[in-house]
Amino acid sequence: MEQRNKTLGEFIIEKQEEFKYSSGELSRIINAIRLAAKVVSYKVNKAGLVDIVGAAGEQNIQGEDQQKLDVYANEVFIQTLINREIVCGIGSEENDDFIAVHGKDGNDNSKYVVLMDPLDGSSNIDVNVSVGTIFSVYRRVTPVGTPVTLEDFLQPGDQQVAAGYVIYGTSTMLVYTTGYGVNGFTLNPAIGTFYLSHPNMQYAPDGKIYSVNEGNYIHFPQGVKDYIKYCQLEEGDRPYTSRYIGSLVSDFHRNMIKGGIYLYPTSSKAPKGKLRLLYECNPMAFIAEQAGGKASDGYGRIMEIKPTELHQRVPFFCGSKNMVAKAEEFMAKYK
Repeated sequence: MEQRNKTLGEFIIEKQEEFKYSSGELSRIINAIRLAAKVVSYKVNKAGLVDIVGAAGEQNIQGEDQQKLDVYANEVFIQTLINREIVCGIGSEENDDFIAVHGKDGNDNSKYVVLMDPLDGSSNIDVNVSVGTIFSVYRRVTPVGTPVTLEDFLQPGDQQVAAGYVIYGTSTMLVYTTGYGVNGFTLNPAIGTFYLSHPNMQYAPDGKIYSVNEGNYIHFPQGVKDYIKYCQLEEGDRPYTSRYIGSLVSDFHRNMIKGGIYLYPTSSKAPKGKLRLLYECNPMAFIAEQAGGKASDGYGRIMEIKPTELHQRVPFFCGSKNMVAKAEEFMAKYK
């Protein structure tokens, strides 16, 4: 008899004992994200048919026009988490401030906070390019039973207990880690079930792809310019192939499967970088490291940065560990 792939639900139950301190909440958080992802996936896939694409007429905290689907995804993930009473707080890239979540009886007994980018790469929605959701889970640092505070969200990435992303592409995949490797699950839309399709995902130590917006080349620091030139040199196993989608989840996902490096450095246009430490860089760094890769701000480990604000931006170098180390070498020359 042909062996059937494990479902995400079965996998979560099987791995329950790996969750430190947890008496089921972390499993329930992953389950809630699974449910919200299915709802958003359905909307993303029919976005071309209905009036759900296009700007919502508002800007988010970053000053970027919110796409209607961004707003929808944000509401779906927030409501799904709140309704299950499994988190004490939620931080979203789309919201100015964090959301404190109280139990129906008014208590604050949940132990976890979730940070998320509900629809990463949303500027690509109306041209039918893959977009995604990124999420990150921390154990609160303030006492259980008290209202959540900013301190619970401003934790370095090495304190994450889980992180993952959903990619809404030719198929919908949920990829996550709880600190015991990285596993990917593909949605069978006919029956609405995620199946384990990519067990124990790993970055190759070396890759042949570099992903950066070369249109900004003139604005990049000299170290990044030198590294790009190095990637283009006909020497050894180079030149590398340039592949840049402009949707972090998509670029990261491809590079993890094929081997490569993703760069979003500082520039004269974005002096602190563009990506957000809490909603994008930390969760992706956790996944990368769990898959044998490396994530850096160009000089040091992303997950050791102590955040100072909810929407903090940082430069991001992430991917195959030898490629990131080589980029850091070029950066170090101009430190």
